[in-house]
Amino acid sequence: MSKDWSQESTLLYEIYRVNNAINTTFDAYISISQSRFEILALIAQEAEIRQSDLQRKVTLDKAAVARHLKQLEEHEIVARRKKDGNNRVTWIRLTDRGRALIEHSQTEKEHFAKELLTDIDEAELAVLRKVLGRLNTNVERLKAKG
Repeated sequence: MSKDWSQESTLLYEIYRVNNAINTTFDAYISISQSRFEILALIAQEAEIRQSDLQRKVTLDKAAVARHLKQLEEHEIVARRKKDGNNRVTWIRLTDRGRALIEHSQTEKEHFAKELLTDIDEAELAVLRKVLGRLNTNVERLKAKG
């Protein structure tokens, strides 16, 4: 049985294109970028989090996380502090302003998701979840080969 590689390549491009369109539209739709939303959402799950733990959890490189945190701190959205007696450990927490921002952004994100998924029925969503799960498994397998 032969495969039509051009159809698979076209599908891969369509996935890439849709992902970019969703990300761009999402960034314009809510008041912060997807990257910052991810960082703030992870910080919001804890009273405080070590910067090194945050860096391990996000899908960004360490330098990008550090840049985001610096800007977020300058805008008083997060606060950073060194652990007493250990300047190598930095703790991060949301400020009141940061907590308000992530709560507002979460509401915007939920509205965006509802709008994005309009006219897609439950059966189609179930298939999409299943296919995305398989794609994710395949990506992880490819990364492990890597």
